[in-house]
Amino acid sequence: MAKKSNAEFVKWFGPVLDALRDLGDSGRPREVYSRIAKNLAIPDEVLDETLKSGASRFQNQVAWARQYLVWEGLVDSSKRGTWTLTEQGRATHLTEIEARQIFLKWVAIHAEARKGQQVQEVVDPLQEDEDAAPGQVATDEAVDLLSTLRSLSPSGFEKVCRELLRESGFEKVEVTGGTADGGIDGHGVLEINPFVSFKVLFQCKRYAKGNLVSRAQVGDFRNAMIGRAEKGIIITTSGFSAAAVQEANREGAPQVELVDSEKLVEMFERVELGLKKRTVFDVDLAYFEKYR
Repeated sequence: MAKKSNAEFVKWFGPVLDALRDLGDSGRPREVYSRIAKNLAIPDEVLDETLKSGASRFQNQVAWARQYLVWEGLVDSSKRGTWTLTEQGRATHLTEIEARQIFLKWVAIHAEARKGQQVQEVVDPLQEDEDAAPGQVATDEAVDLLSTLRSLSPSGFEKVCRELLRESGFEKVEVTGGTADGGIDGHGVLEINPFVSFKVLFQCKRYAKGNLVSRAQVGDFRNAMIGRAEKGIIITTSGFSAAAVQEANREGAPQVELVDSEKLVEMFERVELGLKKRTVFDVDLAYFEKYR
């Protein structure tokens, strides 16, 4: 989209509701993204397009659509985890015209809130270069953490990934590295229960924003792990191309778990590794709107 002033993300309002209905009225963000892509047969070049921040433009737009649906009371307001249709949302089917009316309504509400200084700041989604996104796609903490991780040395990033895996329940985690590692940066053991455990190999890719891990790289990693471990993980500070995701989940081949920048931030936050927790309260304009 040449200019976000055209609010292209409005076109996803209806597809978000449809995708959630298809998923049984609720779903994880990644499930919603995948369902929309499947329902609308979105080409890989669209799914692989990124913002300046390195985040997926498609996912960013869908997250903005979800945010407006939250304000409108069609999707539950939970900021993390599962996206869930409200009772009103389950019965709502939106045309693009109706979606644009919702968009314009909330643009006006936020403009009035800024004018009356009822909120300190409202992120303006009308700016094309706006890398911030609502909900899970981008937060201030996510941006700062990713910038820090991308500033590490390659070996430093491998070591911090080792600590992340340890904090996440892996045992005997070691970084091997080296130029002759066959694409393997380290290994560990994940114990499911006292009777079952898996050896896991991992690869760390400290990529700059927008530099996606390719299908060939996923295939090369899988080839390197065959016969050496039951499971493989690729961790990156960027993302994966649509073809890479397909390759990682290809039937008949060992599955490779993919950890992109968004999931990586979630993992750091879950175990609070290298992070200091803080609480921030934002005004919920949707709540107060019914009292106007």
